[in-house]
Amino acid sequence: MWPFGKKIESLQESGMFKGFIDWHSHILPGVDDGIKTMEESLSVLQAYEKLGFKKVWLTPHIMEDYPNATQELRQIFNKLKDNWSGDVDICLAAENMLDSLFESRLEDKDLLPIGDEGLHLLVETSYYTPPFGMYETLDKIKQSGYFPILAHPERYRYMDEKDYKCLKASGILFQMNFSSLVGGYGETARKKAEWLLSQGMINILGTDVHRLEGVLPWMTQSPKRRRLLDSIFQVASNPLLK
Repeated sequence: MWPFGKKIESLQESGMFKGFIDWHSHILPGVDDGIKTMEESLSVLQAYEKLGFKKVWLTPHIMEDYPNATQELRQIFNKLKDNWSGDVDICLAAENMLDSLFESRLEDKDLLPIGDEGLHLLVETSYYTPPFGMYETLDKIKQSGYFPILAHPERYRYMDEKDYKCLKASGILFQMNFSSLVGGYGETARKKAEWLLSQGMINILGTDVHRLEGVLPWMTQSPKRRRLLDSIFQVASNPLLK
C-alpha cells in the first residue's frame, strides 16, 4: 500500500501541482543517488500523475562519481517509458557537474540537453567551492551553442548576491528547487531562495526528488507554506522553455 495516500489525496484536491512541469528530478532508476528501482520510479510517477503534474524531466547526475554513459541512460529511459502508461510526459536530460568529465563530453558533443528544442544544459557545481575556471566553462557551453541553466543556485554556500548578479548578467538561467523556499535545505538556502525570487532571477522550478518521501513533507498544506509555494508556482508556467 502506498504510504502517502492521504497526503497525496489532500494535495490532489488542492490543485497545487496541476499542470506543473518538474525540470529537475532523479527518478530514472538505478543510475545515481536517486530512485533505485523501476517499481519505485513508476510509483513516483503515479503519485505525480495524481497530483496533476504535466511533465517531468529526468535529470540523472553525470559526474566523475556517476560517469553515466549517454547511451546507457537512454536505454534505461526507454525501458521506463515502455513501462509507463500514465499521462505525465517524461523526458530525458541530465544534471551535469562542471568537472573534467563534463569538459570532455562537451568537446565531444556527448550531451543530454534539457528543453524540447535541445538548446539548454542543466549544470551544477560543488555546494562548497566553485570549480576551477567556472566562468570559462560556462562560456564554452555558450560557444558550443547551448544555454546554461544552473541547478539550485540557492544551495551553493560559496555564492552571494554579487555572484548571482554576475551570473545573470552573463546570461545564465537559474533553476530553483521549490522546497528550498520552505526550508527543505536549511535556513541559508531558504533566505537565498527568497532573495533570488524577489529579484526575478528564477527561470524554472524543480523538485530535485531523490525519494518521494523526501519531497512530500515540503508539499504540505500549512497556510504559510501554501502561500510561499503559490508565489513561486507562477514561475512554472514560464514560456522560456517548453
